[in-house]
Amino acid sequence: MKIIGPDELVFGVDDIASCAQYLTDYGLKPVDVTDQGGRFEAADGTAVVIAHEDDTSLPPGMDTSSRLRKTIYGVHNAHALSKISAELSRDRQVKVLANGSLEVVDDMGFVLGFQLTCRRPISIPAETINSAGSPVQRAPNVVAVDEAAEIQPLSLSHVVYFVPDAVKATAFYTQRLGFRITDQLVGAGPFLQPAGTQDHHTLFLIQTPPFMKGVEHFTFHMSGPTAVLQAGTRFVNKGYQSFWGPGRHKFGSNWFWYFNSPLGCHMEYDADMDLHDKTWTPRSVPMSADASQLFLFQSRDKWAPGGPPPGAGTH
Repeated sequence: MKIIGPDELVFGVDDIASCAQYLTDYGLKPVDVTDQGGRFEAADGTAVVIAHEDDTSLPPGMDTSSRLRKTIYGVHNAHALSKISAELSRDRQVKVLANGSLEVVDDMGFVLGFQLTCRRPISIPAETINSAGSPVQRAPNVVAVDEAAEIQPLSLSHVVYFVPDAVKATAFYTQRLGFRITDQLVGAGPFLQPAGTQDHHTLFLIQTPPFMKGVEHFTFHMSGPTAVLQAGTRFVNKGYQSFWGPGRHKFGSNWFWYFNSPLGCHMEYDADMDLHDKTWTPRSVPMSADASQLFLFQSRDKWAPGGPPPGAGTH
C-alpha cells in the first residue's frame, strides 16, 4: 500500500483566533480561513486544518483531552485507496466521503483518512555548506546568512501518538497498512515508515496510560538546520514558549525544536531526516535521554564579545 505519509491533521479547538495566529506565526499559509477555522498550508500543500470543537462536521473527539480529530494520509493512486478499503473493511466500517476519500478508525480510536495525496511538487533549494576537503557547495561571495530570509515549512513530516497499547497499535499499522519499523526505543515504542516514502518515520508510537491517549506532537520539514534555528528563534521572539530544543535526534538524525501550542500538543520544526530503504536493519535501544538526542541546546538572548557572560545573573 503506497501510503506516503500524513497530508493533513484536523483539530477541534476552543479558540480559533489564537490557533490561527499561532499556525500563521509558525510559518504556515492561511487558506480560506474564517472565524470558524480553516486550512494552514506548507509549501507542498500539506496542512493543519482547524475548526471549533463544537463543529458537527468534525469526527467525534476521543475520551481524553486530545484535540486531534483526524489524521489524513496521502496515497499515490486510486489503486492504493482500493487496497486500503478492501483490507480494512474486513473488520470495521470504511466510510467513503463525498470527496472520494476514506475514513476509518484504527485500533486505538484514532480517526484516519486516506486520500489521493494533496502534495504538489516543490523546488526549494536545500541549505548548502562549505566543508574543508569537500567540493564547494556555496560559491565565492554567496553568503549563507540572511537575517531577512523568508522561511517556510516545506512538508508535513510526522505525527506522534500517545497510545495505551503500543504493541496492538503497531500491529495495526504494520500488518494492515504496510508500515514497517525502522527503529525502536524500548520502553516507549517504534518509529514507523509507510511504503510510499523513505523518510525514517512518519509515525512514532509512545506507550502511555489510557488517559493520555492522543497526539503528543507533529512537525513540518524545513530546508535545513539553519532554517530550524532561525524559524525557532523568530518564534521565541514572538513570545511562544520553547518546550524542547534546539537539538538533534539520534534515531532519524533530524534536527528539532519543539514548542508548546494552543492545539493541545507540541509542535516541532525539523530538518535533515534520514532516509531508509528496504535494506535497512532496524535498531533497538532502551528509551533514555541519551538515546533520544545526540545533543541539545538552550535558547538564550543574543550576546556579543565584551559583554557579560551569557546567562550571567540568572539561575
